[in-house]
Amino acid sequence: MSATVEFARMNGLGNKILVVDMRGRPDKVTPAAAVALNADPHTEFDQIMAIHDPKAEGADAFIDILNSDGSKAQACGNGTRCVVQALAAETGRKVFTFQTVAGILNAVEHEDGTISVDMGRPVFDWDRIPLAEEFHDTSRIELQIGPIDKPVLHSPSAMSMGNPHAIFWVDRDVMSYDLARFGPLLENHPMFPERANITLAQVTSPTSVTTRTWERGAGLTLACGSAACSAAVSAARTRRTGRKVTINVASAKPPGVLSIEWRERDDHVIMTGPAEWEWSGTLDPSTGLWSREGTREAEAQ
Repeated sequence: MSATVEFARMNGLGNKILVVDMRGRPDKVTPAAAVALNADPHTEFDQIMAIHDPKAEGADAFIDILNSDGSKAQACGNGTRCVVQALAAETGRKVFTFQTVAGILNAVEHEDGTISVDMGRPVFDWDRIPLAEEFHDTSRIELQIGPIDKPVLHSPSAMSMGNPHAIFWVDRDVMSYDLARFGPLLENHPMFPERANITLAQVTSPTSVTTRTWERGAGLTLACGSAACSAAVSAARTRRTGRKVTINVASAKPPGVLSIEWRERDDHVIMTGPAEWEWSGTLDPSTGLWSREGTREAEAQ
């Protein structure tokens, strides 16, 4: 067995993704390799999407997801779109079914190049999110940061979209908050025994929401698909919007949007957005040592 595997550096609205092809191998990308890759500015990432052989009939692949600190993630919508684009380019297919630890994800690449991922049903039960305290209504939980009489952030909506999320509703520009300071405190708050993704959300119309996210295990991120889904669902759940919204990801570079529908007929959340290939290479999944094959433009010459 070769010591190296192929990988691609990709992004979804700036969400930095490494798609690693582990098919046909029994080993995995190690946490140590993930940490080493993230420490290199050329391969710095938010999530690794490691594609493995499927473990169940009817699935195209099993996706193992790692955060930049080497910890496991249950879901990554932006990363899933990157996997779809990579496999669509390889196979010519447009429709895929993936296994993850959070369940089955179905996805399709459209003619315009955008990709829709069925993220499944949201979870609202306090003990399944999970939260450390019982809340009958998790659309607004008791949690705040800042002075007691004038908190900076308070009363988030909590839910799981395959991973824990807390959505803090704000009434001004989400970029005006010091999320780099508040993010780690809230991610690791005792309320979240498995830590949580922390999102600031500003409702700008009945059909649009602007977001910015501190991602569990990754920190400040340019974009987070499951957070966008959680913000959309929570906005509808608290009657701030309808069930179909445009999420403007404030920190995305270049600026971009995701279309999110919390489908009424089955409560599934459908996320649609772009993915972008940057460059390819090979890496050692045990150590993280890597080499680059060159840019797409160079390969075409």
